[in-house]
Amino acid sequence: MSATINQRLAQGQAGNLIRIVIGLVVSLAVTLSLFWLMQYLIETADRTLNEDGAGNLVDFVRVKRDESIQRRQLKPKKPPPPDTPPPQPPTPQLDNLDANAEKIAISEVPVETDIEMTGGFSLGVGEGDYLPIVKVAPIYPNRALTRGIEGFCVVQYTVTKQGTTKDPVVIDSQCTSSLFHRASINAALKFKY
Repeated sequence: MSATINQRLAQGQAGNLIRIVIGLVVSLAVTLSLFWLMQYLIETADRTLNEDGAGNLVDFVRVKRDESIQRRQLKPKKPPPPDTPPPQPPTPQLDNLDANAEKIAISEVPVETDIEMTGGFSLGVGEGDYLPIVKVAPIYPNRALTRGIEGFCVVQYTVTKQGTTKDPVVIDSQCTSSLFHRASINAALKFKY
């Protein structure tokens, strides 16, 4: 039995050696054929296409249109002069006025004005007459949009001398949902007066 094991080991080593030799020969052939293919592709890359009309190729080059428009300058025709000039309106006669005519006596209307004129030249502008120069609409909150909630908020703020707003406060009794608080405050801060 010992002879059969040695024979099998010898046959196994010979089989492995044959497999290795065949693998090396095949890999060498594949490598050489790849090198030959790369060299062939490099040599044929510089060749140009034959444009002798052997193939039916359609040329899709667009021709630029001449889009220059020639406009004629039309001069308006002068209207013909009128045949007869329009008649002059009659001038009123002031010779009949008498400088010594009776004078009509008109009494003065009593007007009481208790207005203090300490406001300077800005008499028409008073407190509360603020006109917004820039009005920014609030950005609709995403949560309210996804939930399908509609609403509004009333915001109270202070207008500075420069026309900007500061200290915005949401009046809770006049706000339909708390989702609109932040968007309303951000919009109120962007107002300009």
